Amino acid sequence: MASSAIASRSSFLKKDGTGGFSAFRRQSPFPCSAQVSRKKVSKKIASVMAPQQSERKPSTTGAVKTGMTMTEKILARASEKTQLVPGENVWVNVDILMTHDVCGPGSIGIFKREFGENAKVWDREKVVIIPDHYIFTTDERANRNVDILRDFCTEQNIKYFYDIKDLGNFKANPDYKGVCHVALAQEGHCRPGEVLLGTDSHTCTAGAFGQFATGIGNTDAGFVLGTGKLLLKVPPTLRFVMDGEMPDYLLAKDLILQIIGEISVAGATYKAMEFVGSTVESLTMEERMTLCNMVVEAGGKNGIIPADSTTYKYLEDKTSLPYEPVLSDGDARFLSEYRFDISKLEPVVAKPHSPDNRALARECKDVKIDRVYIGSCTGGKTEDFMAAAKVFLASGKKVKVPTFLVPATQKVWMDVYSLPVPGSGGKTCSQIFEEAGCDTPASPSCGACLGGPRDTYARMNEPQVCVSTTNRNFPGRMGHKEGQIYLASPYTAAASALTGFVTDPREFLQ
Repeated sequence: MASSAIASRSSFLKKDGTGGFSAFRRQSPFPCSAQVSRKKVSKKIASVMAPQQSERKPSTTGAVKTGMTMTEKILARASEKTQLVPGENVWVNVDILMTHDVCGPGSIGIFKREFGENAKVWDREKVVIIPDHYIFTTDERANRNVDILRDFCTEQNIKYFYDIKDLGNFKANPDYKGVCHVALAQEGHCRPGEVLLGTDSHTCTAGAFGQFATGIGNTDAGFVLGTGKLLLKVPPTLRFVMDGEMPDYLLAKDLILQIIGEISVAGATYKAMEFVGSTVESLTMEERMTLCNMVVEAGGKNGIIPADSTTYKYLEDKTSLPYEPVLSDGDARFLSEYRFDISKLEPVVAKPHSPDNRALARECKDVKIDRVYIGSCTGGKTEDFMAAAKVFLASGKKVKVPTFLVPATQKVWMDVYSLPVPGSGGKTCSQIFEEAGCDTPASPSCGACLGGPRDTYARMNEPQVCVSTTNRNFPGRMGHKEGQIYLASPYTAAASALTGFVTDPREFLQ
């Protein structure tokens, strides 16, 4: 997949100074290189892969042992095997199963049909149920979905059900959290070395904690509810090495849009995407979550980042359960390896209607917009709102288009109203947003990211142009099928709100 993607971009070969070759896009403003095989140099790249590892001698028992990647190690442990290679199908023991109001009722129905009306889930403390998608709506079918979850959790005595009953005031529901992928982290359900499955494609977000996390369908979820196991194929791993100091006008959203633009939306189909390097190590947990969140937009099975002191610090007050981190072996085999010098990157956007339709933000400065949306599992975390507030504060101006703010969770909402923004003299995000003329931060949920019922807050019910911190920009994604969505970082989204055009945030941050 990677080879065809790069070859089609009129690439040429250039010595990398180490005796190998690097593939570069001709006159590209995006500094990325991929290791390639050196059988015969031609004008067309035939393959893209990591350098071949030296062959290991057999052990004294006659069994050949090879190094494993993080993903392979986690699945090996979960399947009670000592060795796994990509392509193997194994029965995996699941540590956490998450579902929500959109897919939960269907998963429950399949569970009851296959295991019996009176069947019990395999472990009531390993099932996490989080209403978050279609919550603040008068749509009766959407409301009924939450009722089905509530009835099932009562019947099964599910320990972790984050319920909401009073839709008029979310703060009256202390158990309600909001967006499942952010809530999973905040509530301590993400732990290094574990297997977390969820009925949502962006479950891959949890890979930021050094665990195997991926989305599954309702049928698979119904089976996991009854058995705690699932048959999985071990994916090969693509490795992304990101080094260099992160410029203060870039965020992790820029990095993942850069990568998806490089390899395409099919470039990581059923592959693990492992992120390493000094830049990754410098990222906060929330920024790492953003990076892993969008691997599915490249077709990835899962995204994963090695756990380190940043991970352990984040987990200190969130879980008391033991966990065992894993790291890729030095001789692990990667299908391909991509290297980026992050210090040379510029802010980017994904133009309609695909996450890989990459462009520099400054190249889109003539694109007039109708609105800005800041929220979702990708761009609705505390640090995302802090970033937006930083741009508004630096500008001292008011927004020129409607700017909608949807905190991911109840905790994020509280942070928006309570945490001071650095350099603001003690002002909170909410105060800065109000001064800039933004909409009042909405009740925490997935909001308009998936469109939702027609009365969903900030849904696009008209064919408008929107700069959004969400993860997908397919036709109809945020509501109207003729809407145009430019995916961007919170920096770029805030800058665009101030001008009414797609805007490079350096206009206000430098």
